[in-house]
Amino acid sequence: MTRKPKLELTWIGKENRPKLEPRILLEDREKSYHASHRVTDHDLFDNRLIFGDNLLALKALEQEFTGKVKCIYIDPPYNTGSAFEHYDDGLEHSIWLSLMYDRLDLLRNLLRSDGSIWMTIDDNECHYLRVLCDEVFGRRNFVANIVWQKAYTSNQTAKHLSNTHDHVLVYAKEIDTFTVRKLPRTQEQIQKFSNSDNDPRGSWKAENLSAGKFYSAGQFAIKGPTGQEFFPPKGRYWRCNEAQYLTWLADKRITFGRSGEGRPMLKKFLSEMEDGLTANTWWTHEETGSNKEASIDLKAMFGDKSDVFQTPKPEKLLRRILTLATDPEDLVLDSFAGSGTTGAVAHKMGRRWIMVELGEHCQTHIIPRIKKVIDGEDKGGITEAVGWNGGGGFRYYHLAPSLLEKDKWGNWVVNKAYNPAMLAQAVCKLEGFIYAPSDAIYWQQGHSTERDFIYVTTQNLSHDQLQALSDEVGEERSLLVLCPAFRGKPDKYPNLTIKKIPKTVLTRCEWGHDDYSLKIENLPKAPIPPGQMEMLGEEAKS
Repeated sequence: MTRKPKLELTWIGKENRPKLEPRILLEDREKSYHASHRVTDHDLFDNRLIFGDNLLALKALEQEFTGKVKCIYIDPPYNTGSAFEHYDDGLEHSIWLSLMYDRLDLLRNLLRSDGSIWMTIDDNECHYLRVLCDEVFGRRNFVANIVWQKAYTSNQTAKHLSNTHDHVLVYAKEIDTFTVRKLPRTQEQIQKFSNSDNDPRGSWKAENLSAGKFYSAGQFAIKGPTGQEFFPPKGRYWRCNEAQYLTWLADKRITFGRSGEGRPMLKKFLSEMEDGLTANTWWTHEETGSNKEASIDLKAMFGDKSDVFQTPKPEKLLRRILTLATDPEDLVLDSFAGSGTTGAVAHKMGRRWIMVELGEHCQTHIIPRIKKVIDGEDKGGITEAVGWNGGGGFRYYHLAPSLLEKDKWGNWVVNKAYNPAMLAQAVCKLEGFIYAPSDAIYWQQGHSTERDFIYVTTQNLSHDQLQALSDEVGEERSLLVLCPAFRGKPDKYPNLTIKKIPKTVLTRCEWGHDDYSLKIENLPKAPIPPGQMEMLGEEAKS
C-alpha cells in the first residue's frame, strides 16, 4: 500500500531554526511574593513569573518541566498586517509563522500526555495557525475551533463586516488520553427542573420521547391515561422499543402532562444526571466575557495605565478554559502573559501556574495584579464567583545572561557575570545533567544517573588533581569533568570524561542572542525586490 505524503505548511525561512541556549533562571527574591499567612490548606506558593524572552524562557523550562504541564493558554500577538507594512505581501505570514513554529514546538514538549493547548487568535492568522498546529501537534490531535464573542456591539465604521469574534484553537498532546471536563450547571439551568408531581426522586424535566434517527422497533402505539393513542410524529420514531417503554412506565418515568392528555415524555431526574454539561464551540460574551469587560476590570485596577492593552482577555474566558482543561493543582502555562490574566485566574482557581513576559508591564502590571490576588484585594473578574479570599504566592525569575561572551580580542569566553555555582548549573543544563550540588562531596555538582556525576571548575587541572579525582570517584561511578584546560592524557582515567570549557560547547548554541521576541524591530529587514533598487537612486543604494 502506498503511503500518502505528509502534508506540511511551507513558508520562506521555515528551515532556519534557531540553536537556542538553555539558559538558567535566576530568582529575584525582592520581587517574589507570598501571603503573610496561610488562608487555606490548599494555598499554592511555587508559582513562577519569568521576565525575559519567551522563546529562551521556554527553552530554560524544558529540562525541568517537559511532560508536566496540564494546560497551556497563549494569546500570541495577532498579525494584523499593519505591523508588517514594510514587508512584501505574503512575507509577513512567513515571519509570523517562523516565530510561532519555534515556540509551539517547545510548548508541545512541555505538555503532559493528557494535556492540551488553547490559543486565542483572530481571522488574520487563524487558518495559517491551524495548519501549522496540524504539523506540530498532529492533525488527529485537533480538538475544536471555538468561536468566542469578543464584542457584543457592531462597529458601524467597519469597511465591510464588523468583526465581533475571535477563535480559540484547541489541540491535545495525545487525543486518546485527553479528556474535557464538564461545565457546572448554572442556577438558571437548574431552575428548569421541578417536581410538580412530588416524585420522591426529586426534581425532573420532561424530554422528548421521540427521535429523528430511524429505529424499527420504535414504531408502536402508546396508550395514554385517558385511553388516547399516540404514535411518533411523522418522520420520527420512539427512542425505545415497547419493552423499554413499559419498564419506564412501570417506574413512573413517563409523563403525559398534568392533565394526562399530553404527548408522552420521558422524565429526566436531576439527581441521576451527570454533574455538568458538555461545552459547545460557541461562547457568548454573557458566559465568557468580552474585551470591553476585561478593559473595564483593568481600568479599575490600573487606571490610565491599562490603556497599554488593546484587546485584553476577560477572566471569565480563562475560567471557562481552565474549568474544561484542568483540575485543582494542575500546572498551567502562559508564555505570552500580557496583563497576567492567566496567572490571576489560575491562582484564584487553585491551579499552579507559570507565566512568561518580556515587556516592562511584567513589572508595572503583572506583579501588582498578582499581589492584589494574593492579598485578597482583587475584587474583580471571577473573584466572587469562585469565592476567592487570597493566599499563596509566586517566585519571580529572570533569565541569566548568555553563558559565553566575546573578549576584547573576539574570543568566546565564559561570561564574567557567572559565579561558580551559576556556571555549574548552566553546564549541567547543556550536558543534560540535573543540577544537585552535594554538601559533602565537592565534585558532585549534578547527576544524570545514580552513579554518573558532573564536576565543573574554572581551574586548570593538573595530572595529580585528575588522578586524585579518579581515585575518589572509584570504579563503580563515573564523572564528567569540565575545566578550561588540563594536563595529562584523558584516557588514563577510565572513570573520568574530561572536556574543555568553553571549547566543548562553542557550536552548541547561538551565544549572546538575548531577544527572539515578536517585536517587529527585532525582525530581519525584507529584501528589496529586483528592479526596485534602480528606482531608489544612488543615495538609497549606499
